[in-house]
Amino acid sequence: MEQNACVSCGHINSKGTAFCASCGLPLEKESAEQKSLLNMRYEGSARRSQTQNKTVVDKVWNFFSSVKVGVTLIFITLVASAIGTIFPQEMYIPPTVDPAQHYEDQYGIFGQVYYQLGFHNLYSSWWYMILIAMIGISIVIASIDRVVPLYKALKNQKPTRHQNFMRRQRLFSETETVTSEEKQQLVERLRKLRYRVTEENGHVLAEKGRFSRWGPYVNHVGLIVFLLGALLRFVPFMYIDDYVWVREGETVVVPSTEQKYYVKNEDFIVETYDERDERYKESLAKQGVVPSNFQTNAIVYENTNADIPGAEPELEALKEDSIKVNHPLKFDGFALYQSNYQLNEFKSMTFRVHRTDDSEEKALGTFKIDLMNPESEYELDNGFRVVIDQYFPEYYMNDGEPRSQSKYPKNPAFVFFVYPPNETEPEVSFAAIGRNVPSGDNEYKVGIEEFEMRDVTGLTVKRDYTIPFIALGGLIFMIGVIQGMYWHHRRIWIHPTGTGLLVAGHTNKNYYGVKKDIGKIIEGTNINMVEDQQEIKK
Repeated sequence: MEQNACVSCGHINSKGTAFCASCGLPLEKESAEQKSLLNMRYEGSARRSQTQNKTVVDKVWNFFSSVKVGVTLIFITLVASAIGTIFPQEMYIPPTVDPAQHYEDQYGIFGQVYYQLGFHNLYSSWWYMILIAMIGISIVIASIDRVVPLYKALKNQKPTRHQNFMRRQRLFSETETVTSEEKQQLVERLRKLRYRVTEENGHVLAEKGRFSRWGPYVNHVGLIVFLLGALLRFVPFMYIDDYVWVREGETVVVPSTEQKYYVKNEDFIVETYDERDERYKESLAKQGVVPSNFQTNAIVYENTNADIPGAEPELEALKEDSIKVNHPLKFDGFALYQSNYQLNEFKSMTFRVHRTDDSEEKALGTFKIDLMNPESEYELDNGFRVVIDQYFPEYYMNDGEPRSQSKYPKNPAFVFFVYPPNETEPEVSFAAIGRNVPSGDNEYKVGIEEFEMRDVTGLTVKRDYTIPFIALGGLIFMIGVIQGMYWHHRRIWIHPTGTGLLVAGHTNKNYYGVKKDIGKIIEGTNINMVEDQQEIKK
């Protein structure tokens, strides 16, 4: 880096420095602007981004150190975040539906474009995380680019300053004749106002509130910690947000726990508001049945064989509790939240085979199908054999063809091949709720004998170790806001000139307060009150 030597004191300053770090003499060439106020931002020190622009590293550094770049990145992120709120995120749509089909069906062409552009999973998408990371990089580089020269300059504050430095401060006054008693009075009054006073060969620097200069950089640290917490949500160990359906009486593995934990749905309970209650009668007449509470009585098990590959699960009860809305069941850093439910899902169906010409539909044989795990073939005691040709768990018709909306047995339907005793050619029969249709001139057909139903609970599985980072980032940010908002870095220089005195003052904000302090210390003396040179130039 090129360097400049001060013509007054000989101190070597980096190129781009506005005034000498030792004596304060302005280093720019003589010009009409020589009498303008000094640029005290970063104490006149040169920033790396303003002095180096040769290598690729320099160019990357200069790009991210720009405030305009940082603001642009934040603006793009805010716009993307706003677009992400137009339609619900994928986590809020029914987990049993196809997201691509759902957004197109619900929101038309806009929903389709919304899905294709990845806004349905915006806050966990790779490009959104890259934006967050770039904002973090910009904050780090911009902070280092500014805080290093500022730290060096503030660390080397000296009472002795060149007259040109004094005259080009915003608050300045010159008095031709001052007694030593008056000067000493100024110093004593400055100490009473809690200024830290440093003297050097008759020159005085009074300073207080320097720590407030670090407020913006404390803000930046808080933001970086906050953004780190957001990025850590990409790490499975730090953040898990999964979903599981559990049927009554069923024990299933808790997702994202590597089969270490299982949950059993002991009972699912739904309570509704009483229609006879006068408080709710009018509303319920309009809205219909409204749940007042739905909860899952659950048991969490720990698999003690989870570390043994291929071993059968060996479950030990870990915790038993009820899961209600906003009252999760917590264990080992995980939490199970009550999110959804499905009432009256079919569990099993018992079918009978009977003759088509039998008006009483007397059963020639029966068989029972587990709707979550149906067998492909059933042998009846009387010699009949029934083969499941097609199974539609949630049956509906589409262009005259049977289809299934999901894999869950909400409206089951079957196409059966029925083999009578000693027959090799089957008869085809279609059976569903309210429909038992034989194919052609069948001698036999299949009908529903009875069925079992059960409730299903939908649980959200969460583990979030990023909350402490986010909370700590927010706390640090607020400390920085308070630090920079309620305190100001005030400095008053006193420069003797033979029998006279120069007085100058500077602050990063609230010049009225510094001017008021100077008025207090010169009260009752012959020292002239400082003038605001910025107002004079206007």
